[in-house]
Amino acid sequence: MNNEKMLELVDVHSYYGHIQALKGISLDVNRGEIVTLIGSNGAGKSTTLRTISGLLSPKRGEVRMLGKKISGLPPHRVAEMGIAQSPEGRRIFPRMTVLENLQMGAFVHGKVDQNDLARVFDLFPRLKERVGQNAGTMSGGEQQMLAIGRALMARPDVLLLDEPSMGLAPILVEQIFSIVKDINQQGTTVLLVEQNALMALAIARRGYVLQTGNIVLADDAKALMKNETVQKAYLGGE
Repeated sequence: MNNEKMLELVDVHSYYGHIQALKGISLDVNRGEIVTLIGSNGAGKSTTLRTISGLLSPKRGEVRMLGKKISGLPPHRVAEMGIAQSPEGRRIFPRMTVLENLQMGAFVHGKVDQNDLARVFDLFPRLKERVGQNAGTMSGGEQQMLAIGRALMARPDVLLLDEPSMGLAPILVEQIFSIVKDINQQGTTVLLVEQNALMALAIARRGYVLQTGNIVLADDAKALMKNETVQKAYLGGE
C-alpha cells in the first residue's frame, strides 16, 4: 500500500456561525486507500467533507492535498485539484436527464470525455438504460448511482462519499458498496462518510470515529470492528 498522503487534515477547526462543528481534527488518507469516517448524527462527518471540498473554510488548521494547502480555496478550485464529492442527499438535478447530470460532473475539464462516460456506464449499467430519463423520476438507488457517477465524471484522484447508503434497501446498499470497492480498485482514493458502520468498515482499510467534532478513535478497519466501544455504539453489539 502506498503511504503517500493524498489528503491531510491538520488541527482543523470549522464553524457554522458561532457553533463549532470541528474541534481540531487531524486525519490523513493515503493514495489508494478507502478510509471511513463513522459517527452518529451531528458528530461532524458531513462538516469534515464540506471543509475538504471548500464549501466551508476552517477557522484554524489546514487541509492539504498531496502536501499542498487547499483550505481557503473555492470549491471549483478544489475540484480542479482532483477532489470530487457525492453529497449527502444526492443533490442531483431532478429536471435534467441522466446524461445532462453526468455532463455537469465533467465541468472541471470543460468537455465530456467519452471514456469517462463509458466508465460510468460500465460501473452503473442502469444509468446507461436510463440515459435520456429525467433524473427526478428515478428511484433512490438509481439517483445515488447517478450522484456517484456524476462525481466520477470529474476524474477525481480522491472521491468523497457522503452517506451513500442513506435510505436504500439492504440489497442496494450491498450493490453500492461493491461498486465503491470497484472504483477504489480502479485507482481512486476514497474517503467514505457513512452511518452504516458495519458496511463501511467491511470495505475500508482504516477508519476514524468522530464524536461531537472530535476524533476519538483511529485504527485499522478490522481492529475498529472488534473494538468494544465501536461495537456497542455503532455495530449494534451488546
